[in-house]
Amino acid sequence: MQKNIKESIVESLEKVIAPETGLSVIAMELVKDLEVKGKKAILKFRPPSPICPLGIQLAFNIKKAVESVEGVEEVDIKVIDYIRAEELNEMLRKAQHQEK
Repeated sequence: MQKNIKESIVESLEKVIAPETGLSVIAMELVKDLEVKGKKAILKFRPPSPICPLGIQLAFNIKKAVESVEGVEEVDIKVIDYIRAEELNEMLRKAQHQEK
């Protein structure tokens, strides 16, 4: 039986490890509201703390992991509960457009 795209995304995200804890972003429940609409993956990312120094790197690692899943052509990540959320959301948006 073939896995669906959402299951494949979760599997890929289980390999994204938060260095401070050694746990995956899935185990730490940092990825919320994962949806797949056609070839677009939509999710929210909440860094481990509002001032997490690795929040930006984790967000880009999540984006890369989701993009690596077969069938995903676009990733829409919204960063929440983070001191630099607005700036990081803008960086992720720009990265998405540059790749096209």
